Amino acid sequence: MTSTPEAIHLRNVVFGYNPRVPILCVDDFVVPSGKRIFLYGPSGSGKTTLLGLITGILEPQRGSCAVLGVEMTTLSASVRDRHRGAEMGYIFQSFNLIPYLTVRQNVALPCHVHKRRRKHIVAPTVDEEVERLVRRLGLETHLDHGVKQLSTGQQQRVAIARAVIGRPSLVIADEPTSALDTDRRHAFMELLFEVCDEAGATLVFVSHDRSLMEHFDEQVALSDVTRVCA
Repeated sequence: MTSTPEAIHLRNVVFGYNPRVPILCVDDFVVPSGKRIFLYGPSGSGKTTLLGLITGILEPQRGSCAVLGVEMTTLSASVRDRHRGAEMGYIFQSFNLIPYLTVRQNVALPCHVHKRRRKHIVAPTVDEEVERLVRRLGLETHLDHGVKQLSTGQQQRVAIARAVIGRPSLVIADEPTSALDTDRRHAFMELLFEVCDEAGATLVFVSHDRSLMEHFDEQVALSDVTRVCA
């Protein structure tokens, strides 16, 4: 992957789920590489839509979406999927763990699907890397348990491990703390920062909870990034 000082740069982006009815415009949005960015806004304000554009899940009708040195708008949907899986870790609000797989299998999945993630593990084998990450997150006794047997907090930690295995260049967290109490929120944040720092990843953390913003390098209001298209 080409090194770039900008992990994300969106310019003159216009998007609508119906191409004839644009709903979201982004004039200029830059996230420097290696930064922790807190992106906030009320529910329904378009945060998840913006993340979809950054990750290539959504394709704009117009504009440029450069992510990790790659212009996403020039890629086919299948190539965008591969780029996302190889270079980005995504922590979903609902975790999106695969319910019929164990903790070990869920965490290892990105390395089995993407060669790049496999090449960038720290331990000699994928299985040892899974064990290393899971041990750091205090889940070593649950490695071969099904994820449905875990508590919400434990499932969150599995989601972190899966997102950061193989040292992705960009980690995106979409409202990952919305179901947690204050103590668990802060414990989650500490763990997330630790593993992102170890991976050297840029972090984009999306939330409506402004009590978390002081922990980040930059705080960005969604209203300063996007606007309703005229």
